[in-house]
Amino acid sequence: MPRIRPLILALATLLAAPPLQAQNSNAGAYLAAQVASAENDYRAAAAWYARAMLSDPTNPALLEGAVISNIAIGEMEIAAGFGKRLLEAKTPTQTTSIAVVAQMAKTGDFAGILADDTSLESVGALLNGLVRAWAELGSGRMSEALQAFDTIAATQGLEAFGLYHKALALASVGDFEGADDILSGRAAGPIAVMRRGVVAHVQILSQLERNADALALLDRSFPPRQDPGVDALRARLTAGDTIAFDVTRNAVDGIGEVFFTLATALNGEAADSYTLMYSRTAVSLRPDHSDAILLTAGLLELQDQFDLATAVYAQIPPTDPAYYVAEIGRADATYAAGRNEASIEILQALTRSHSDILAVHVALGDGLRREKRFVDAIASYNTAIAMVGVPEPQHWPMFFSRGICHEQQKDFAAADADFRKSLELNPDQPQVLNYLGYSMVDRGVNLDEALGLIERAVAAQPDQGYILDSLAWALFRLNRVDEALIPMEQASLLEPVDPVVTDHLGDVYWANGRVLEAQFQWRRALSFDPLETDATRIRRKLDIGLDAVLAEEGAAPLKAVNEAAAAD
Repeated sequence: MPRIRPLILALATLLAAPPLQAQNSNAGAYLAAQVASAENDYRAAAAWYARAMLSDPTNPALLEGAVISNIAIGEMEIAAGFGKRLLEAKTPTQTTSIAVVAQMAKTGDFAGILADDTSLESVGALLNGLVRAWAELGSGRMSEALQAFDTIAATQGLEAFGLYHKALALASVGDFEGADDILSGRAAGPIAVMRRGVVAHVQILSQLERNADALALLDRSFPPRQDPGVDALRARLTAGDTIAFDVTRNAVDGIGEVFFTLATALNGEAADSYTLMYSRTAVSLRPDHSDAILLTAGLLELQDQFDLATAVYAQIPPTDPAYYVAEIGRADATYAAGRNEASIEILQALTRSHSDILAVHVALGDGLRREKRFVDAIASYNTAIAMVGVPEPQHWPMFFSRGICHEQQKDFAAADADFRKSLELNPDQPQVLNYLGYSMVDRGVNLDEALGLIERAVAAQPDQGYILDSLAWALFRLNRVDEALIPMEQASLLEPVDPVVTDHLGDVYWANGRVLEAQFQWRRALSFDPLETDATRIRRKLDIGLDAVLAEEGAAPLKAVNEAAAAD
């Protein structure tokens, strides 16, 4: 698609040019909108759909596309306007109904939600039921609202949704005892809740002057020093503060929470573009919903919409406990968009404003390592490791990452120490086993130990091409070239366009006397954009053969590798 897209857009632009007939203009704009939609380029899609509708304002396909793309970019009011046209034409769809209902909720038109069966008939029983229950509450009919929540809770498979939202509804009107009965499991048995549900319960317990129970709940649910937001709650509870209940302050918040609940349930189960409709709607109804903002930005990143993602991350203010998480996400999205230096600047600013947060220094180290600024990255990892004090198993990635930087700086003693510390903390971590083993293979040292490490990595992750490549390469360097053949071919199947794996496959073929196949694989490796140093070496192998290249490099010939390893 990336190669075809410019041709399609060029054709679409020509079709949409003013001298052509209106029908062709509409066709060209629609074609461009379809291309943009297929690539999740929601901004472009929204613009092209709007252009197409200039000549065909009631076309259902154009209206539906306009609704979806405008929800995706956060233009809910515009999406609702297009959605109303579809409803007026009696052609409702799930996304158009979402847009219209969300806009009614945002304006407080709960009576309109309850009266308009058309808007909700296509959204599904769960969303329909929860939205209507909250709309009843917003209309001042608490008894009807509770009855509606009970109806959902009595539906097989939907029990937890109904009970959770009933608890939130009770808390929103000050019935904290009733809310606690549900969330504690006393009312209808235990229900599973996510982080936001635990926070809601903690707030409810605090409102009941039960800070000790709230602290116990936090301790059962979250380890200390892992979540600054939770740590801040813990500190306030310890100090005796009464925590306000703000998860759902009113019916608008409640309907926003419905969309967030469903977005969370859909995440990873449905298409990211579909889940985005729900998370965007949650943010539109509750602009300070940090969890929904982070989910929305993450979904946009997964769809390669990095500029949209950075804008969403930026919605979280510095006063929010989730700010540092959002800034790390914004830095990652900025890097993915190709603005590498801007990404580093975001992280550097974050280390100044949030210097007490371990993850911030790790994130800067990771960003610097990506940029091959290994000395600076080591300094960031040093800061993070010093903050830890006594390392625990979850800290293995910091030592692994610092070890990579040392290894890239040719400080192999420091690298090995970090890799071994990482393995001490997490003995069976396949990434570390593989990296340490491959590093030894690459240097031609401790080959037997290296092979053992890599074999452990393969046992942990037998379907990872890069680990199988390490195994084959270790066998190759030990002159067990016939044994290297099968894992090398498996690695190539799993990593079919990796230049290093393909180059290695050529070497293994050469060592096994399969010269023509080796030359074919080296040519393939050149087509996969290898590093220039690797490309130069591959071209030399094509010119004079692997044995001659090894001789030029002063390396042991293939037949002597095993003897060299034995003398190590």
